[in-house]
Amino acid sequence: MASGLLLGGAIAALVTAAVPAHDPSTGFVDPPPDKIVIKVATVNGSGCPAGTAAVAVSEDNTAFTVTYSDYLAQVGGNSDPTAFRKNCQLNLIVHVPQGFTYAIASADYRGFASLERGATAVQRASYYFQGSSSTVFKNHNFSGALKDNWQATDTTDWAQLVYAPCGVQRNFNINTELRVNAGTSSPSKVSFMTMDSTDGDISTTYHMAWKECPAK
Repeated sequence: MASGLLLGGAIAALVTAAVPAHDPSTGFVDPPPDKIVIKVATVNGSGCPAGTAAVAVSEDNTAFTVTYSDYLAQVGGNSDPTAFRKNCQLNLIVHVPQGFTYAIASADYRGFASLERGATAVQRASYYFQGSSSTVFKNHNFSGALKDNWQATDTTDWAQLVYAPCGVQRNFNINTELRVNAGTSSPSKVSFMTMDSTDGDISTTYHMAWKECPAK
């Protein structure tokens, strides 16, 4: 583990929830009453230089939030030729209470976009567990002219959720990407898209689904 890339160390949340109960309508159980500990093993990418991303777990163990402060893709004007695409890969170590496993049920992304008429942008995310061949990809497309806050939500039907293997520690990987294309817009005009904000950080929230592991 690269200690220099740890973001804040272990972030733990204690819960006062009742004993987990199964909901037949969704296939989920309530979050376990014990604490979850999430550590960021590594963070890599042009969209999340060292010290610009942080992870926190919600008090009820149903979500965790990644906050970015320097995640911006842009094209046009005097932009660096490589700035049109930015990405960030988070490698998370998730310690969950014994007898439970989890999946990412949905993810909410937020940011700001300033796209000239004719320009386009894509926000993309993929999710997978270490050593697993099951990777889920989600794309969201945006077109100019646009100058506003944006929000995108990835949702997975509960029956198609990919859960962490029971009884085995597998790191969870989230790979996000912002890509801006000038298209037919004027090359002298700058178009950009961020997953951050000039007046405060923008948070990406991942909502967790829980399941009890089979008794051995």
